Amino acid sequence: MSVFKSRKAALMTAPVAAIILAAAPLSAVAREAAEPAKVNTGADGAFLGTIDIGESTRSVQTGTATPKTVINRKEIEERQASTIAELLDSIPGVTLLNGSTPVGSGINIRGFGANGTYGTDQKVLVMVDGATTGSEELYRIGTQLFTDPLLYKQAEVIRGTVGSFEYGSGVIGGVVRLETSDAADVLRGKPGVALNQSITGQTNGDGFVTSTTAAFMPSENFEFLANYTYREQQELQDGNGDDIENSAFALPSFLLKAGVHFGADNAHTVKVSFNQSTTADRDVLYDAFGVGNFGRVDRDTKTQTIIAGYTFKPLGNDLIDLSLLYTYANQEIDQEAVPADPTNALLNADHRYETSKITLKNASLFSTGQVQHNLRYGAEYIQRDRLDANSAPGGTDKRYALFGVYEVSLFRGFTLTPAIRWETQKIDGTLDNGTAAHYENDALMGGVSVRYEMPFGLAAFGSWAHTSSLPILDDLQVPVYMNQPERSRSWEGGLSFDRTGLLAESDRLAIKANYYDTELYDNTSYSGVSEVYLEGLEIEASYAMRNGFYADFNANIVGGQRLRTTGVIDDWTNLPANTYQLALGKRFGRTFDMRWEGVLAEERDTNGVVDTGYDVHNLRVSWTPDNGVLQGLAVRLSVENLFDTFYTPALATRPAPGRNFKLTLSTLF
Repeated sequence: MSVFKSRKAALMTAPVAAIILAAAPLSAVAREAAEPAKVNTGADGAFLGTIDIGESTRSVQTGTATPKTVINRKEIEERQASTIAELLDSIPGVTLLNGSTPVGSGINIRGFGANGTYGTDQKVLVMVDGATTGSEELYRIGTQLFTDPLLYKQAEVIRGTVGSFEYGSGVIGGVVRLETSDAADVLRGKPGVALNQSITGQTNGDGFVTSTTAAFMPSENFEFLANYTYREQQELQDGNGDDIENSAFALPSFLLKAGVHFGADNAHTVKVSFNQSTTADRDVLYDAFGVGNFGRVDRDTKTQTIIAGYTFKPLGNDLIDLSLLYTYANQEIDQEAVPADPTNALLNADHRYETSKITLKNASLFSTGQVQHNLRYGAEYIQRDRLDANSAPGGTDKRYALFGVYEVSLFRGFTLTPAIRWETQKIDGTLDNGTAAHYENDALMGGVSVRYEMPFGLAAFGSWAHTSSLPILDDLQVPVYMNQPERSRSWEGGLSFDRTGLLAESDRLAIKANYYDTELYDNTSYSGVSEVYLEGLEIEASYAMRNGFYADFNANIVGGQRLRTTGVIDDWTNLPANTYQLALGKRFGRTFDMRWEGVLAEERDTNGVVDTGYDVHNLRVSWTPDNGVLQGLAVRLSVENLFDTFYTPALATRPAPGRNFKLTLSTLF
């Protein structure tokens, strides 16, 4: 069902027009490689050297029907983000809920995820090295992305449902996958020892960050990495110079990670890791979003993940890429009322969430004639334990799942990818009256995507997906919810275009436009709502030239409504604003990079509540000498919110920070 008939034609036509205009002059030209540098050969095939191809800040994922964006380690360092939420806010479809603090913030993807009442609605999945992290619907406390961005080498956001079945159930907004750093990344795969030290200061809130990473590889068979990061800031100021309450924090984090590679061609690998982030907030509002006044608390928050995994990938055997992964995620929130009040159960409530998973997975590559096959399949056991607390029922949620993703290339340029997941659940807990409660549910979900790429770089793709969100412990006291899985369906379609040598030698243009239409029904997450209908258009584009000039653009245009239990249809209250982001930059060799970033958000009117539109500008400069005595040094300077604009983004519950100068000095020994 769609409630946007008047807008749908325009939304669907926009990506077609933009991409065909770019592709039309090139219909007779074969597509070239998309790597940053390509091999140049003569007529006889002799090697003549390499040709540099222009690079932008971030690659557009044009080679897949799945709407996803990947942020690598270089971009993580350049963005100088204080939180994971701030790191991801430049991705189309991703909207920050606050975002400048680890507690009381989160992300919204396609209208689902964090909101000002609960830290999350279970429609966005957050994973750290395969571990499912974060809490369930925790009242007025947001800990969806409680960790430090400098622990990670990559952040990937998969938007929507179709790419989620390998990772979990009930995903409507998307999946956030964070991958911690390895010693081999720091040492570039070569045995040795390295130490990386970085220090960052910022003017707004007198922020300070120190991060130390030690990497050790005595041989190609063993690697060890340790990182300690300490981040702190005082109360931030908004564009009017006023303090932003609940924005001060201190966040110490550390990561320990080791790997052993053995057997023929090091085909066997065992890796273990442990990471932890903590904060200790004193005399702060219980409501971390600052929406209501429930009193004040001392709050200690701790997040831990433990990973132990084995992989087997024999050289020359594409049928086996086996992994067995154990993950454990623990989040503890200890609170005490200020001033002391033993009778206030809400302010003194302690919360704990433990999620354990065992995942067995294999990937097989094979061909039958001209048909190429890529099959990923596995089984998973998931157990979540939740401490019983005021406004947060405790219990145990045990699940078993089977999943499979089958990517088959039937002929040149045409790829069909069906995916399926079956999940069963047993929930046990205790009702308020002391009675034991037991519920069982199961669901079959899946989808299919199709992509066809033409010889000159233009591709068309589409997908359909259906998922179910099984009941959660938070609803234990409502029997009707415990037997009613939420369901959703979505379909998507779009075009992509990727070429080198478009307007000049060795330049590159990449564009991807994706339209989606999503319906949520059998709702249990939102009070007074039966169904939610959303549709939107996401655009990502990049252009880069050999001389160092580059441009990145993305847009998020979205509309949504809800069907209330009273039969009234009105605006969906978790709807983000339409936003457009443009970056223009210039690289001078491999050592100096400077760019301007602009963000434009439209005014949003939701059921008569108006969020004012705004435009914000940032400047970033980086210098990374690659030879001489300064080799290994990196200097990064940025000015965020250059004109000190006062604004409150749509969905946020507090103003955004005002002008902020940041300086990072980093060196590798």
